[in-house]
Amino acid sequence: MILQGKQLTKSYGELNVLKGIDISIEKGEIVSIVGASGAGKSTLLHILGTLDDADGGELLIKGENVTRFNSNQMARFRNLNIGFVFQFHNLLPEFSAMENICIPGYIGNKNAKEVEKRALELMQLLGISNRKNNKPSEMSGGEQQRASVARALINSPEIVFADEPSGNLDSKNANELHELFFRLRSELQQTFVIVTHNEHLAQMADRILEIKDGMILK
Repeated sequence: MILQGKQLTKSYGELNVLKGIDISIEKGEIVSIVGASGAGKSTLLHILGTLDDADGGELLIKGENVTRFNSNQMARFRNLNIGFVFQFHNLLPEFSAMENICIPGYIGNKNAKEVEKRALELMQLLGISNRKNNKPSEMSGGEQQRASVARALINSPEIVFADEPSGNLDSKNANELHELFFRLRSELQQTFVIVTHNEHLAQMADRILEIKDGMILK
């Protein structure tokens, strides 16, 4: 088991967003999280991805209880073990696609030449090697999102969290991105947890977890 959340809770003031979530993810699994707007999907994703802290409960990733980490330990662990793909790709506009993809590797103090070699391999795998020197403004939406996927994969993370990854794409690019996730699972044994409103993507997943009223429906 790659990830396990036990009785995770989260409140904002008097609003109880998560009310004791239990969740487990196996390596190589693609899991979609669905639910109405405001159900707590993104909140759960951010907690599972260690971008936010739960108020209660435990989160284990690779068997380590990350809820006990201090902020420096958490940042280091997150950089090396977790990748993120967001609806808005969050590429830095002043850097080329290649530079954007390499940033997490540089932050992780990995050998620069090895990081760049890995970036080129990923860009080739994702079909954007011809865009390595282009800045985001010179790339299509689909190409930018592929670059963000490559950035998420640069450190060979144990798990990738995607928050509405195709929400900003047209149907053709969205379908290509969805197929890409499954190809990456097949070729790299990559694990994905995906929050989505896209019914087609949700149905493609190995499992669908639906959140309602702060709980996962059984």
